[in-house]
Amino acid sequence: MPLINKILAALDKHKRLEITLMMGLSCALSVALAAGRMYFTHTVLFGFLLWNLFLALIPFAISSYLILNNSKIKSNLVFIVLASQWLLFFPNSPYILTDLFHLKQRSLVPYWYDLALILSFAWNGLMLGFISLMDMQSVVTKRSSKSWGWVFSIVSLVLGSFGIYLGRYLRFNSWDLLSHPLPLLRSIAGRVFHPGHHSQTMGVTITFSAFLIAGYVLLRQVSKMKAEV
Repeated sequence: MPLINKILAALDKHKRLEITLMMGLSCALSVALAAGRMYFTHTVLFGFLLWNLFLALIPFAISSYLILNNSKIKSNLVFIVLASQWLLFFPNSPYILTDLFHLKQRSLVPYWYDLALILSFAWNGLMLGFISLMDMQSVVTKRSSKSWGWVFSIVSLVLGSFGIYLGRYLRFNSWDLLSHPLPLLRSIAGRVFHPGHHSQTMGVTITFSAFLIAGYVLLRQVSKMKAEV
């Protein structure tokens, strides 16, 4: 309990308690929808959504740690390591949007229920990603400048979109960079140095980049409007 109280106090001090609790409740709704489906159908068909949501929570956890401890992290090397870990897992957040590919009519569950279920997970993944990116932009801005903060955000969204392609179509995972680095690096190199041979890669990356950048900028504007009221 003392540890939990300490964490809650730190979150409240940095004005993150409310958003953390709200995201917790939103994620709990997703878990409840998935659990309800499993209970009534006696299947774990959409159990992978729970794992995907867990992966989406990792960048949020890393960025939250940086927000709470940025003033204590004096070493740029430590920050770069943490930021790299964040970037490695960041694509898992918007990746859940592509789980809509699994939506189809099934006999055991109404179509609308599966739609709500997947949308719930996709929404939480997207929001966790955007909130963690806002955190990282804030930290980068404080450690360098406002311009570099935006550069970091845009580059992260583009790389995240490329990561969505790698995960959805080539079936790579974040940890493959450590467990199977050569196949992953070969696939990346082939698409970076020969983009003309990989039209699908370019199409997915550009389309999702535009979508995510537009959504992120809009969210920041909404947040700014709220702050100015």
